[in-house]
Amino acid sequence: MVLSDRTDVHVTTTMKAISQDRPGGPEVLRVIEKERPTAGPAEILVRVQAAGVNPTDWKTRTRGFFYHDETPPFTVGFDVAGVVEEVGPGVTVLAPGDEVFGMPRFPRPAGAYAEYVTGPARHFARRPGGLDAVHAAALPLAGLTAWQALVDTAGVGPGQRVLVHAAAGGVGHLAVQIAKARGAHVIGTASAAKHEFLRGLGADELVDYRTQDFAEVVGDVDVVLDTLGGEVTERSLRTLRAGGTLVSIIPPAGFDSSLMPRRDGVRVTWMLVEPDRAGLTELAALVDDKQLEVVVDSTFALAAAADAHRLGEAGRTTGKIVLEVSG
Repeated sequence: MVLSDRTDVHVTTTMKAISQDRPGGPEVLRVIEKERPTAGPAEILVRVQAAGVNPTDWKTRTRGFFYHDETPPFTVGFDVAGVVEEVGPGVTVLAPGDEVFGMPRFPRPAGAYAEYVTGPARHFARRPGGLDAVHAAALPLAGLTAWQALVDTAGVGPGQRVLVHAAAGGVGHLAVQIAKARGAHVIGTASAAKHEFLRGLGADELVDYRTQDFAEVVGDVDVVLDTLGGEVTERSLRTLRAGGTLVSIIPPAGFDSSLMPRRDGVRVTWMLVEPDRAGLTELAALVDDKQLEVVVDSTFALAAAADAHRLGEAGRTTGKIVLEVSG
C-alpha cells in the first residue's frame, strides 16, 4: 500500500459517516463515528470532499439496496469527489494526492456519505480542471447515466432529434448538453419556469408538460431518453420515427425487459448505469471544452443529509444536490 507523503495528510483510524439502523424517512439518517476503511488490492482510499445526492440514495434509504442483500446499519451514497489518500497493491492509474471523482461499486454499496471511501481505482478518474469538488461530486452518476444512455446505448449523432424527459433534473440537464455536443436537435420536457434555463444549456425545443401533452406536439424523434417511466414511456413511443430508440433509465418490474411497452419498428430498452472510467474521462473532456456545465441546486453539510433528502424527494430541484464533506 502506498501512503500519501503530503504534509496535510489526515492520519486517523476513524471517520464520520451517515448511517441508518432501519429503513424509513429522512429522519433515520444520523451521524456516527466508525472505523476508516483501507484500500485493498486494485483499490484506492479517497478522502471525500463532497458527495452527490441522487434519487437512488433516498430509494435505498427507504427500501434498501435493490441489487445487494445489505441490511442496516448501512451508509447510502455513490457519487464522490475528493483526494486520493492511499492506493492499494497493483494500482498504477492513480497516486496519492490526485484529485478524483467517481461512482464506485454501483449498484453495490459504496458508502459515499462519509469522510473516506474506498473503491476500485478504475471506478474513478481525475477531476476535470474546470470543476471544484462540489460540482465534480454532482457529475458521476447522473453524467454517466446520460452518457451511457445517449452515446453507448442509443449512439446519438449529428442531426438526430432527441427527446429528453425531465430535462432540468440531475440527469436531464446533463443529457441535454451531451446530446447537443453530439450534434443533435434537442427537445426537452420541463415546467415553463425552467425553459429559459434549458435554452441556456442548448435545448432547441421545449414542452411544458403541465399544459401540453408532449406526445401530441413532438414527433419524428430518433431517440427518447425516458427518465420517468410509467405512462410517460408508453406515450413516448408515439413520438418515435420508424427505426427510433427509446432508452429508459427506470427498470421494469423484476428487471424483466419483456414487461416494457412495445411498438413495432422501434427499439425499446432500459439500462442500468455502471462505473466507467472511460465515460468519466469523456465527461471531464466535455467540461474542460466548456460543452458541459454541471448545475448544483443546493449544498448541505454532511450532518444535514436528512434535509438534503427532504429537498430531493420534493422533486423541484434544478440540477443536483450535493453534501459538502471536507475542505
